[in-house]
Amino acid sequence: MMNSGRREFLVGTGAAMAILGRARTANAGAATGPSKSTGAGQLSVEVMRLKLRHTWTTVMSSSDYRETILCRYSKDGVTGLGEGAPIKRYDENAKDALAKFDASPLRALFQSGDPWRHESLLGEMARLMPGQYALKAAISGAIADWIGQRLGVPLYRYFGLDPDKTPITTMSIGIDTPEITRKKTQEAAEFPVLKVKVGLDTDEATIEAVRSVTKKPLRVDANEGWKSKEQALQKLNWLADRGVELCEQPLPAAMLDEARWLRGKSRIPLFADEACKSIHDIPRLAEAFDGVNIKLDKCGGIFEALRMIHVARAHKLKVMLGCMISSSVSIAAAAHLSPLVDYADLDGGLLIANDPYRSMTAPAGKITLPDRPGLGLIPVENRGQGHP
Repeated sequence: MMNSGRREFLVGTGAAMAILGRARTANAGAATGPSKSTGAGQLSVEVMRLKLRHTWTTVMSSSDYRETILCRYSKDGVTGLGEGAPIKRYDENAKDALAKFDASPLRALFQSGDPWRHESLLGEMARLMPGQYALKAAISGAIADWIGQRLGVPLYRYFGLDPDKTPITTMSIGIDTPEITRKKTQEAAEFPVLKVKVGLDTDEATIEAVRSVTKKPLRVDANEGWKSKEQALQKLNWLADRGVELCEQPLPAAMLDEARWLRGKSRIPLFADEACKSIHDIPRLAEAFDGVNIKLDKCGGIFEALRMIHVARAHKLKVMLGCMISSSVSIAAAAHLSPLVDYADLDGGLLIANDPYRSMTAPAGKITLPDRPGLGLIPVENRGQGHP
């Protein structure tokens, strides 16, 4: 005979299952609706010119504007946006990417492909288009934004991440005269940590200019500028005495043995940047660096960056999410992954004067993600010249 406790449990369970069944029936359309996709998709790319607030100088180049790739993917009445920022260091530029896209079968691929099966779709894109990682970042970002909008969830929620665990982003100070360097440092007063570009004979003057107006923690990026391990070690020791927390890419990317030697002697952690382009680079970097700087523009986009973060963690490396100079479209894609990382340098949109969208904010440097579907982009009115 069934005891009363057992009977009450089954009755309660049966009632709960009945309620759940009615709820599933009532929500059947909502549950399956977003996954249904009809008609052809439309994929387009264009060049977007971004005007800089200050001339941006690093070891590699100096410019007053940057050209990026803006991608739109439309299907089922929803349009996703993505952006990639090509740079000369990787032999990429926006106009060449546009020409190669027009000559490729990618438009037809995404017109007929199913965005819900994006792993296969983006894998086929990688096979059909060698290189052109900034273009791939723009396309994969547009697909991710589309998926989030169709599901009605922010991308951080789609990836299962906690928006309260975002890191602080640094504000970058490009190489300039001491006078302009001091001005840039003062303009970045809101940010608790600064990132300073170094790698030239003027490094000492640059750091002294920054230190003349702030005692904040600093991080530096040498962009492969120091050409010997001995020079790099001397620079690193000097920087350690001036409150620098870490250094990105002190030596040229190919100098892996020298980087391994340098790591064993450096008083501050070393992060690979130019040496870390793809997921395949990470295992060989693990003994030469303390961490890696992952950028969507150089690895091919948000989905590939997510894989790289997990592989870096498996190799016990610290992870930084970085960016090129780009609009809030590209910055937002990286920001949605930021709860997974230790450090962030996602200030690219803050360095331009005509950002066409807004998404992530950074009050007092803290990355704050929007509670809006997809990338959470909102168009900015009165866009400057060069925007769509």
